[in-house]
Amino acid sequence: MPSDRTYLLLDADGRPYRSETPGRWGGHRRNKIYGRLDCPSALRATTAGGYIRHRVFFADETTAIAAGYRPCAVCCHDRYLIWKKGIR
Repeated sequence: MPSDRTYLLLDADGRPYRSETPGRWGGHRRNKIYGRLDCPSALRATTAGGYIRHRVFFADETTAIAAGYRPCAVCCHDRYLIWKKGIR
């Protein structure tokens, strides 16, 4: 039986779509950064306010990358270092 609740996620092109499954990764639309939902940096920013209106969600990490988001330096440190090396 389908759920009555849907979640707004971004697809690989950065377009929003509705999903019955919540996103597993979060992102910041303005900074184009993605990370884990339990990221300490994102949680601090969310608590401080302001961050929430730019928050987006992705079904998986591959989709976040395809949408042009980079890994968070805090919660995805190893991926961030790989990404950083790739842009130089």
